[in-house]
Amino acid sequence: MTMYKELQPADLYRIRMPYPFSNYDRQLLTLLYQPMVGSDAISLYLTLWADGEMRSEDSTHYTLMNTLGKPVKAIFESRIQLEAIGLLKTFRKDGENRSFVYELCPPLDPKTFFADPLLSMFLFSKIGESSYRRVRDRFVIQAPLAEGYAEVSRTFTDIFQPVHAKSGYPADEKELESRTDGEYEIDQDFDFALLRQGLSEQLVPKRVLTPSIRNFIVKLSFLYGFGPLEMQKVVLLAIEDDYRIDEEGLRKAASDYYKMTVTTTAPKLEPVKTAEPKTPQPDAQQAPANKEDELIAYLESASPLQVLRDIADGKEPLPADVQLANQLVTQHGMEPAVVNVLLQYVLLRTDMKLTKAYVEKIASHWLRKNVTTAKQAMEFARIEHTQYMKWKNESSAAPKRAASSGRKPIREEKLPEWFNKKDEVETPGQGASSEQLEQEKQKLLAKLALKKRKGD
Repeated sequence: MTMYKELQPADLYRIRMPYPFSNYDRQLLTLLYQPMVGSDAISLYLTLWADGEMRSEDSTHYTLMNTLGKPVKAIFESRIQLEAIGLLKTFRKDGENRSFVYELCPPLDPKTFFADPLLSMFLFSKIGESSYRRVRDRFVIQAPLAEGYAEVSRTFTDIFQPVHAKSGYPADEKELESRTDGEYEIDQDFDFALLRQGLSEQLVPKRVLTPSIRNFIVKLSFLYGFGPLEMQKVVLLAIEDDYRIDEEGLRKAASDYYKMTVTTTAPKLEPVKTAEPKTPQPDAQQAPANKEDELIAYLESASPLQVLRDIADGKEPLPADVQLANQLVTQHGMEPAVVNVLLQYVLLRTDMKLTKAYVEKIASHWLRKNVTTAKQAMEFARIEHTQYMKWKNESSAAPKRAASSGRKPIREEKLPEWFNKKDEVETPGQGASSEQLEQEKQKLLAKLALKKRKGD
């Protein structure tokens, strides 16, 4: 019944092309848009393109069904995909004989496409990082000017000058063709008044929130699921020292904030289901082979804020701890997964005290060693454990000497479960409490595993 109201084979349609398209447009459709909307939708677009170049009279949708070999329902699904992505505008006229006008819109140029946060992330989620980089590099300007060249082009006023003759004015122009790339619409209500309430005029002047920046904020809000309060923090991260803000800075700030507070996995964009649900496909990802692989998967996907919550039994961490983790990610460029390992290692070794100087000393070492994954960070913690213990003892030696001149027994520190490997060399003097220490480690692992299962 719903499909009958939307589209029928006997409905008429006419194709409208604002101007001829080029082979370059066809490349953009194939390489950038086809991975997002699928081959059926692009096939419909190319068919309408070819049909529109040959004739302009009305046809029934039976023609499209015969040409594409698809039922009317499949054609409708492809049509709305093209509409949503900004490649097609549909106009309908109801009456005794319902008719449609399909206006084809050309694809966005590569610079605009890859600058758009939704389209670029949509393509990235479909084809993966390596293919995404390869496709993007195809449209990079390959032949920059050689060094030493300076532009000497004349301007309009250099060559032409007005002649003040009484020859009248040109007649009023009719609406002419213009190259308007297909720009998709996003139906998203965003409370800019609430956004402004948390931003002082001194830090973020109103003038920086131009219409283009406001539109970009709406897109980022939709992509990451952020409300006005979260976008306040994103804007504050993106604002420059000279009170300027640009789209690239907003994009990076939103990405960093998402990694810090939600997850390190990039968000995915999927079409809304408009037809009967299909049989779910089996998950291509394999389950972790052992506890360590499971823990690595957790540390690679969780945000530092979530790790701090899990270690504290779900309690919100103190702002100082969150700020320290945030600085490691946003200011020093550490990968969130590496920060997760660092937080876990330090907290469990220092009786749940996150000492800034100690954290930064280990972080500096890992940055110099270019540690970028959770597994690498865990290996470094194992290898350099003795050195890290010396750093810790050195940092606490002065307060201990001030408190007492007598020697006190050194308390055994807890360690993350992943720290213990079969090739680990036991330090002399630790054998007496190894059983008790192992029990503590197992409890910590069980707690983290339980938190992970609750979040699934």
